[in-house]
Amino acid sequence: MSKAKLIIQDKVPEAWIDYNGHMNDAEYVRAFSWGVDQFMNEIGMTEDFLAKSKYTIYTMENHICYLDEMKLDEPFEVFMNVIDYDIKRVHLFFELYGEDGKRAATSEQLLMGINQEEGKASPFPEEIFNHIEELATKHKPAEKPKEVGRVIGIRKKK
Repeated sequence: MSKAKLIIQDKVPEAWIDYNGHMNDAEYVRAFSWGVDQFMNEIGMTEDFLAKSKYTIYTMENHICYLDEMKLDEPFEVFMNVIDYDIKRVHLFFELYGEDGKRAATSEQLLMGINQEEGKASPFPEEIFNHIEELATKHKPAEKPKEVGRVIGIRKKK
C-alpha cells in the first residue's frame, strides 16, 4: 500500500492571516501552488530544465475543500498523492494538515504538460514521464479520497 508524499513543512506566516483572525482562503491556494512547485521539482522539472527545454506544466483545474481553520504560526504539512496520469496530464490530490493531525484542506488538481515554444499541450519528455510513473507507483492512494471528483452544489432536501 502506498502513502501520500510529504512535500511541504512550514508554518502559517502573519501575512496569511485575514480579518477573521485565521488563514485567508487565498493562502490555502498558495500553499497548494507551492505543492505543485515541489511536485515539478520531484519529477525533474527544475528551473534549469524549464529554461533549457521550454517545457512546463499548467494547472488546468483546481478544486479546494476548506475543512478547518489555520491560525498564525501554526505548523502545517502538505502531502501529495497521484490519482491518475497519462502522457501529457497528471491528476494530483493534496492534503494540508495543521497541528495534531488536523486535516485543514484538500486540493484536487489537473495539470497539463505544455510546450512553451508551440504554446500548446504536449506529451511529457520521457525522463519526466518516467518520474511521474515512479511517483504514481509510490504515492497512489489505495482508495480514492472522498473529495476527488466532488461536485459543487446545494443539496436540496426532498
